[in-house]
Amino acid sequence: MTTLRRAPSVCPHDCPSTCALEVEVTEAGRVGRLRGAAAHPYTAGVICAKVARYAERHHHPDRLSVPLRRVGAKGVGRAAFAEIGWDEALDTIAAQFTQAVQRHGRETVWPYFYAGTMGLVQRDGIERLRHVQGYSGQKSTICIGLSDPGWMAGVGIKHGIDGRELDDADLIVVWGGNPVSTQVNVMTHISRARKQRGARLVVVDPYRTGTAEAADQHLALRPGTDGALACAVMHVLFQEGFADRAYLARYTDDPDGLERHLATRTPAWAAAITGLREEEIFGFARLYGATKRSFLRIGYGFSRSRNGAAQVFAVSCLPAVTGAWQYPGGGALYSNGGLYRLDRTLIEGRDRRDPTVRTLDQSRIGAVLTGDPRDLGAGPPVTAMLIQNTNPMVVAPESRKVRDGFLRADLFVAVHEQFMTETAAMADIVLPATTFLEHDDIYTAGGHTFLQVARAAVPPFASCRSNHAVICALAHRLGAQHPGFEMSAWDIIDHTLRASGYPDAATLADQGGFDCALPFENAHFITGFGHPDGRFHFRADWNALGVQGDRLPPWPDHVDIIDKADDERPFRLVAAPSRSFLNTSFSETPSGQAREGRPTALIHPDDLDRLGLADGARVRLGNRQGNVVVHARPFPGLQRGTVVVEGLWPNAAFEEGIGINALTSAESGPPHGGAVFHDTAIWIRAA
Repeated sequence: MTTLRRAPSVCPHDCPSTCALEVEVTEAGRVGRLRGAAAHPYTAGVICAKVARYAERHHHPDRLSVPLRRVGAKGVGRAAFAEIGWDEALDTIAAQFTQAVQRHGRETVWPYFYAGTMGLVQRDGIERLRHVQGYSGQKSTICIGLSDPGWMAGVGIKHGIDGRELDDADLIVVWGGNPVSTQVNVMTHISRARKQRGARLVVVDPYRTGTAEAADQHLALRPGTDGALACAVMHVLFQEGFADRAYLARYTDDPDGLERHLATRTPAWAAAITGLREEEIFGFARLYGATKRSFLRIGYGFSRSRNGAAQVFAVSCLPAVTGAWQYPGGGALYSNGGLYRLDRTLIEGRDRRDPTVRTLDQSRIGAVLTGDPRDLGAGPPVTAMLIQNTNPMVVAPESRKVRDGFLRADLFVAVHEQFMTETAAMADIVLPATTFLEHDDIYTAGGHTFLQVARAAVPPFASCRSNHAVICALAHRLGAQHPGFEMSAWDIIDHTLRASGYPDAATLADQGGFDCALPFENAHFITGFGHPDGRFHFRADWNALGVQGDRLPPWPDHVDIIDKADDERPFRLVAAPSRSFLNTSFSETPSGQAREGRPTALIHPDDLDRLGLADGARVRLGNRQGNVVVHARPFPGLQRGTVVVEGLWPNAAFEEGIGINALTSAESGPPHGGAVFHDTAIWIRAA
């Protein structure tokens, strides 16, 4: 009989959830089933199916186990690589970086990373190497580049109410998110509120997601029109007496000006923009206005549009108009990421950061690697890269241009990965990486309030090394000096916690984390919002939030700067995350592939009929960026003219080897830049 032990851990794959875990480990050190930690008040014993089956990924036969050197053509895959030792691999990377700097200067090296793990030491330690060496900086714009300023414009600080207050709500509005797929804990707390309080659930999303299917009302609006809906709802709130004028006078900057501005933003006006019926808008507005304990859970999806920041801002105004912030279970939550008072100097080497070094936009990696002077400025081309925790060949916009950049003969690339991803296949050196179960780290969260620490649950597989170990080994070869390069990951965690006024690492690990929740008065802004005047701002100062601020109007509104459908491209595409993949982190697992089937376009049946296409037909989706082939499926849960392709599928899953991000633009959204993955006009033709 196999003996199991249960090791505590933390999921690193989704920052809104950051689930506390219990991991089954056999005597032989193999990972079994993962469960949610029952004692954690937010995770509450529930995790998503893909992480519950994480052993399938952890012990996958295709997992990388040894360093590799490319001996064949770029992009071919494992067959183009030969096995080498760690010393040879690291020596090669250090030598290539040194030679590149000698030829072009320090800014020619671009360390590139993102959120394959969201642990702070293993994810962000690459910044320490960057800052000490003076390599080009990275502007991280793929996820929150637009949602953060949208929230900050009104609220002024990055936190909202405690996610556990979903239990206390009488109305829950999930706007622009699909927690059934991406934040399963939200659904647990929603279920509690529905059972215990009879709470109603409203979902605002362009298509009928799993969350929308569970809702009492689904508002399936056109992509990029959320701001119009929010304004029409506020119009009704003012017109029909649902606005809390005493609250507005005390806690907001200019309610009278807002009411005048909204006078023409009627449900009829919004219906023409959103495609919703006037009655739907009135009904939702009256329900929201009449419910004091209304919990607005703001997602990320509707921010990924050229007008995304303005949309988030408009939606964030709703609880300020009704005064919902005053009540338990009332108000809004976008992210509680601003709660954690962590001094990240040691982790990221912030004490060595040179503000004169150029910063390159991660979402524009295609333009950067193909030498666009708008991105490179007066600096040198990027000729050397180290990539950790991300797969830009699939994830980044304008993926055809990304591929062209990686195919450059003069570009040296080292990739530290768990699998031979399409980005790894473009590398010169590939290093095998640990999973989160094999290294120590510290985690913050967006959807709850716990700061968590996790020790490695099992030893590293084969010769895999952690991100921290690789960064330190490269630093030593490059002559980079910083205290963080001489410390273990656990020592850095401990130092960071102590420097930030928290209990030590061992204490946090043993007690299952540290709850950073604010008192009710602070979390609900009874003591004032985050702006210096303590008020919620209906008049946004966009120029204070980014250099493109003048592209956005001060009042909440529908900002018509999206990639609109036209005669040439009559459809609007949403490239949404699927339930099994989330991003590309789980696309290797057989169970996920079996569940998702193949890349599929969800198209309204009337549109399919008009195009003369049948269920399962091969169709080509395209625009000026490129085109891809997928299979069509009739789907009535969206408006005519809207198309959804769930993923994110590897490029190789598409017939012609190029994925859905061949169609998405790398244009930056105002005010501060951000990826616009869900703002894409396309045409559809039979393939």
